[in-house]
Amino acid sequence: MRRFFYIPLFLMVLFILGVIIALFFRSSPVEILKALSSRETMYALRLSVLTSIAALLVSASVGIPTAYLLARESFPGKAIMELLLEIPLVMTPLIAGLGLLLLFGREWLGDSLERMGITVLFTPLGAVIAQIFIASPILVKSARAAFEAVDSRYEQAAATIGLSPFRTFCLVTVPMAKRGLLSGIIISWARAMGEFGATLMVAGATRFKTATLPISVFLNIGTGELESALACAWVLLLAGFLMLFALRMMGEDRTHDSLAQGVRL
Repeated sequence: MRRFFYIPLFLMVLFILGVIIALFFRSSPVEILKALSSRETMYALRLSVLTSIAALLVSASVGIPTAYLLARESFPGKAIMELLLEIPLVMTPLIAGLGLLLLFGREWLGDSLERMGITVLFTPLGAVIAQIFIASPILVKSARAAFEAVDSRYEQAAATIGLSPFRTFCLVTVPMAKRGLLSGIIISWARAMGEFGATLMVAGATRFKTATLPISVFLNIGTGELESALACAWVLLLAGFLMLFALRMMGEDRTHDSLAQGVRL
């Protein structure tokens, strides 16, 4: 019976390979490399890297402490807060972008922020905020699972030798959860890099201003500049491949560590 299960496996693999091959062989490598070195593509790449790193830093600084609290503490309203934190995971990015557009519009936060000299809508800052909204729940979920996998008795032992809660968190908990945290960081960064719907709604689609790589693909497809669109797609695909490779390597390291522990036992 298991032999029949190879049929859907091969169909899925062929389907994915077909998409990748179509991306790589639609235009000649010379044309793609020329488009890849264009000023617009380089600007979109630089903007994507900067906005995604900024979004990741904010998401990590807020999401990791949140994940630790959810993993270790029980408090009134925890179930409701967990539900709210997971809503962006199932929310369509366009709907998330519409909500952000209204939230930072003039009727809500827009006027107050502009009086402080901060403009969110249709700026790179809007792209960062959209990416934070989409990526941070992923980081919280992954980091929480990593912290829950750490036995709390290690933290209790650290407290008995005089370590403060903060030093225990930094010196004991985080190092023991580092692989899970790094996995969450990589996945969140990949999600921020590839974010399109919410970014389009909040930051807009202006060349040389708010056009990240996914938005640049959208703009170039709309104007018939297929080579430029494929160049941006290649960059995103390569970034995704490298992130997947890093995750696989981390998984292999974890397997080797588990086997080594088994041998010692």
